[in-house]
Amino acid sequence: MENVTGGGGGGSPRRVVVAVDESEESMHALSWCLSNVVSAAAKSPAAAPPPAVVLVHARPARPLYYPVIDGGGYVLTQEVMDSMDRYMATAADSVVAKARDICTAFPNVKVETRVEKGDPRDVICGAVEKAGADMVVMGSHGYGFLQRTLLGSVSNHCVQHCKCPVVVVKRPGTNAKAS
Repeated sequence: MENVTGGGGGGSPRRVVVAVDESEESMHALSWCLSNVVSAAAKSPAAAPPPAVVLVHARPARPLYYPVIDGGGYVLTQEVMDSMDRYMATAADSVVAKARDICTAFPNVKVETRVEKGDPRDVICGAVEKAGADMVVMGSHGYGFLQRTLLGSVSNHCVQHCKCPVVVVKRPGTNAKAS
């Protein structure tokens, strides 16, 4: 059996990747992780330092790298595309700033951030591997069967492909949807 808790033997993870996006669900998952995983590790009698938290945010990659005509017949120039990139970078900075702000309630926690362009499934799984994470924590958007089938489930992909435990946190008061 593989030891996913690191060499300290105290039973708590050393590095926890938390996937964050603009949703309330991801910020709830971060708060849950800090309160339940990080706090529990800090209270451990082994006196090991609390685990490092690696905040991972996936920025959508720009699908087109050349001027095109959109559905309304307007030409999207390089200037418009660059403006869209700047907006997405600003949005990513905002998500990371909000997540870091939540982490300030735990001043002894080392927080790292990673923002990468790409599909969230690939970005999260790649960040887990690069960070040598012992655990992944992510929120559940609570999609029903049909939405998960059509859109795909990032959390399901991570559960299947990450080489460490993945905790999917639901918001209180949400029920699993079967439709």
